Amino acid sequence: MEILHLTRRSDWRAAIEVGSYELSTRGGTLQQVGFIHASTPSQLPAVAELVFRDVSDDLVVLVMDDARLRSAGADVRFEDGGNGQLYPHIYGPIDPRWVTAVRPAHFDSAGTFRF
Repeated sequence: MEILHLTRRSDWRAAIEVGSYELSTRGGTLQQVGFIHASTPSQLPAVAELVFRDVSDDLVVLVMDDARLRSAGADVRFEDGGNGQLYPHIYGPIDPRWVTAVRPAHFDSAGTFRF
C-alpha cells in the first residue's frame, strides 16, 4: 500500500541534504507533533486542500510503501484523524531512502489538487 506525504519541494530538498525528513505537517515538526502525518492516495486531495491550499510554493508528494517502511523498522500506525478515518502516522523521521518516488503536486486554475 502506498503511503503519501505532501510537502514543499524546498523542505524535501533540505531533508535530502541532511539525510532525514522531520516535518510532521505544514508548520509543525516531528518533535512538536510526535509523528509525521501521512495519507493514503484517496485521502491526499482532502488533506492537501485543508493544509496547503493557500501555499504558492512548489509542492511534492513523497511516495512510500507501507511494507518497505515497516521492514526498515519504521513505526507506522493507522490512527483516527479526528474525522473517523484512519490515517497513516509515521512515528519517527523519514529516511530519504524509503521514498520510492517524488511526484510534483499543485492546485490547478480551478483550485483542484493534482499530483
